[in-house]
Amino acid sequence: MSHTAHIRSHRKPRRSASTIAMRAGVASGVLGTLAVATAAGSANAAEPVTQTLELPVFTGDLAAQVAQSAEATQQAAANYQLEAERDAAAAAAAKEAKKDLAAAKKAEAKKKAEEARKAAAEAASRSAERTTLATSAGSSSTSTSTATGSAAAVIAFVKAQIGDAYVSGGTGPSSWDCSGLVQAAFKQVGVDLPRVSQDQSTQGTQVSLSNLRPGDILYWGGAGSAYHVAVYVGDGMFVGAQNPSTGVAEKPLSYDPPSGAVRVL
Repeated sequence: MSHTAHIRSHRKPRRSASTIAMRAGVASGVLGTLAVATAAGSANAAEPVTQTLELPVFTGDLAAQVAQSAEATQQAAANYQLEAERDAAAAAAAKEAKKDLAAAKKAEAKKKAEEARKAAAEAASRSAERTTLATSAGSSSTSTSTATGSAAAVIAFVKAQIGDAYVSGGTGPSSWDCSGLVQAAFKQVGVDLPRVSQDQSTQGTQVSLSNLRPGDILYWGGAGSAYHVAVYVGDGMFVGAQNPSTGVAEKPLSYDPPSGAVRVL
């Protein structure tokens, strides 16, 4: 025993039985509560938690908007398809037009080349005719200026009009056109000729340019479609109402070789 145990103030106070019992009950209640809470937590952990999601409910306006959006999308797709088809058609048309233009240019070039060839051939032919007519005028006995009878009277008349004016539609007495002068000249000997050169080129008998006689009618262009006429006066010369610049004049055959001739005397 401690040497101070007998001293009353130094002794530990003893707890009463009631205090100890109360404390034991409290502890027992706390432990019971913890046990229940733990068991509940374990049970909750063992069971899965299921959560229910509610889907939104479409109203009438939202459904209409969705339908309109779908319709607009379809219309845009249709418009795009139509535009694509139009572009393809335009491209095809442009390609075809380009092809046609190339073909047209080729045809035009071919036509011009053919015209140039014909013009060159015609020029060469006319040059040869001039040479032939010049030779005939100097050597052919049929190209003499000696004319008798009606032919002499026709030649005398046309030569008397040299220097008169050329007037389209003129029939004298001081202005003439080509067919008006020829008609008036042959009227002096009682031969009635048509008024225009086209008809005069088909009168009488067709004769070659290498067998001309004074008094023959010369024409330029085709027989029946002549655009000019004059009178052959011999020695490779002719008299005609040529144009407003020259009026009635005498010219050599080489000046403007005629296409043909007719004989009415």
